[in-house]
Amino acid sequence: MQYPTYNPQKHIPWNKGKLTGQKPPLDLEEIRAIRIRLQPAKRLRGLAIFNLVIDSKLRSFVLVKLRVTDVAHGTEVVRRAMVMQQKTKQPVQFEITEQSRDAIAKWIAHAELRNHDYLFKNRFRNSPHISTRQYARIVESWVSAIGLDPAAYGTHSLR
Repeated sequence: MQYPTYNPQKHIPWNKGKLTGQKPPLDLEEIRAIRIRLQPAKRLRGLAIFNLVIDSKLRSFVLVKLRVTDVAHGTEVVRRAMVMQQKTKQPVQFEITEQSRDAIAKWIAHAELRNHDYLFKNRFRNSPHISTRQYARIVESWVSAIGLDPAAYGTHSLR
């Protein structure tokens, strides 16, 4: 059996024409613009995710796995929360601002979540929570909505 020979002229790198490396963080004006777009649209889940990620600086795979008990006791959203980082295995404590607590409380009430539920459940599939890919698509939609290039920003831009 003969294998085809490698021809460098036909090979196109997967990242040709794409931005590589670390993506820039969002600045305060861009964060404010995204919040302004999410609030009047009554996008409770999106606003809760956005505010929580800005406050917590959690990685996407930790954020999507948060449970109601991680951020709330009963119907009250806590001022400080502590979760275990999956990558570093270290606990991380973060403060939840009043604006974020309000958005999270509204989301929990609207979605009728119980203490053991994931905070951001998947609405369409049997998966218990949204995927990191779905979260990335959500971030992409926020960035596009304020007129920025979604290829230049990612989930780490919110950290």
